Amino acid sequence: MTTQDTCVTIVPYFEIHSVKLETAKRMCGQFVEKTKTEPKCLSYGFSFDGDVMHCREGYEDAGGCLAHLENVGALLGQLMTMANLTRLGIHGPKEQIDKLHTALGSFKPQFYTFEFGFRR
Repeated sequence: MTTQDTCVTIVPYFEIHSVKLETAKRMCGQFVEKTKTEPKCLSYGFSFDGDVMHCREGYEDAGGCLAHLENVGALLGQLMTMANLTRLGIHGPKEQIDKLHTALGSFKPQFYTFEFGFRR
């Protein structure tokens, strides 16, 4: 079984420096407000386990993912001064994730190729 789904999900985990946890949580609202303007964003939100922050995010395709990174780039730069990116997964069909290797390579992500399934 193969899929025609072009959805790309970004799965980052950040360890927030303990004295910056409340600041990072306040920034989540800024990320959400900026991301709401992106027409190709399917879902976006933040979860926490102590000082570990996860952003759950999905886009229609690689183009939506790249547009998001451009849109929130300045905020992401600020976040990276108060957190360490501990894990990053990029999930999507091969033809979509192939478009992201250059733009995301410096983050050293693990790319997962979506091969079977559906999206409603």
